Amino acid sequence: MAKSSSNGRPSSVKLVFILFFTVVVGAALVSDLLWASLSHSHSSSSNWVVVKQERLVEKRRDPVRDRNLPATFMDLNATELQWEEMASAPVARLDGAAVQIGDLLYVFAGYRTIDYVNSHVDVYNFTDNTWCGKFDMPKEMAHSHLGVASDGRYIYVVTGQYGPQCRGPVAHTFVLDTMTRQWRRMPPLPAPRYAPATQLWRGRLHVMGGSKEDRYEPALEHWSIAVNDGRVLENEWRAEIPIPRGGPHRACIVVDDRLFVIGGQEGDFMAKPGSPIFKCSRRHEVVYGDVYMLDDKMNWKVLPPMPKPDSHIEFAWAVINNSIVIVGGTTEKHPVTKKMILVGEVFQFHLNTLKWSVIGKMPFRVKTTLVGFWDGWLYFTSGQRDRGPDDPSPRKVIGNMFRTKLSF
Repeated sequence: MAKSSSNGRPSSVKLVFILFFTVVVGAALVSDLLWASLSHSHSSSSNWVVVKQERLVEKRRDPVRDRNLPATFMDLNATELQWEEMASAPVARLDGAAVQIGDLLYVFAGYRTIDYVNSHVDVYNFTDNTWCGKFDMPKEMAHSHLGVASDGRYIYVVTGQYGPQCRGPVAHTFVLDTMTRQWRRMPPLPAPRYAPATQLWRGRLHVMGGSKEDRYEPALEHWSIAVNDGRVLENEWRAEIPIPRGGPHRACIVVDDRLFVIGGQEGDFMAKPGSPIFKCSRRHEVVYGDVYMLDDKMNWKVLPPMPKPDSHIEFAWAVINNSIVIVGGTTEKHPVTKKMILVGEVFQFHLNTLKWSVIGKMPFRVKTTLVGFWDGWLYFTSGQRDRGPDDPSPRKVIGNMFRTKLSF
């Protein structure tokens, strides 16, 4: 008989024996249970790996699954469009600008990297599908976040950010004669603006919203100035009715004598306080899908919103068969990871019914696309694309050009 200690507890020898017996029996039971659970498969080891992976996926999904989260950050169901890759732009660019005149797409400025900005214009010919020209911008012109509009020959360029990183906007304005490729100055805006909605309407160049000088605070101001054939007919900008909601990165389109302002955001990156190079610092942003129309009496009318909030779409649109088509952009940040989420859908706004639809998917998610439409083909180039099919956050600045056939 094993001896007990003086306080009545089992001796150390007996404790060791009990622990050993428990471990052996417990291991056998666990082994039996695992074997039983995997007995329906051909390979217990491979299925055990699958079980472990499934549990890991469940753990990763728990924070999203267990909350009542908005679905706007997720991809929408859409048809797979057949995209064809064309010749890439000579340089990559983010937050650039574009205007189509006939079969030519004029592509302006933009970041190549956070520390380097383009200061020239590239030209793409839709007829022969080649990049056919390049010329410089004025040295005083902003390099990104421009406001741009055209009358079919002249391109008006207002304000924007001068330089790389998160520098502020300037108030300079210019007009380009695309026939001669000569630039002329126009009167500066009353105040610098960053990525304002800009368009020609009823003989006047309208500039609305954007962000203020700090690059973050939404602006509501709306100014216009009379222009004709590339010449400014007034000495000063005129104050107009403010836009109902301020902010940058919106599409601004005139169709059938109607002016539309679509999407956008409030807030943006700011320069880090005290940074000598204006290094970017993240700030809170609110992305929205609001749609406004300026009517005959110069009043703003609220129209149905986009299928999901969408920003960084100022040159991501084309007018096709009585509708506005918008390609890509950014939407609300992911509610758990807080990462920026890029948009991979193509949206259509039907001008006869003022309703939205989702008409297809892009080859990948991308923001600040530069869009054109020619001979039944929808084109987009440049921007910043996603990290892959399973990661919609932004990564690489691109110059790729794609097209897809559209008919509706």
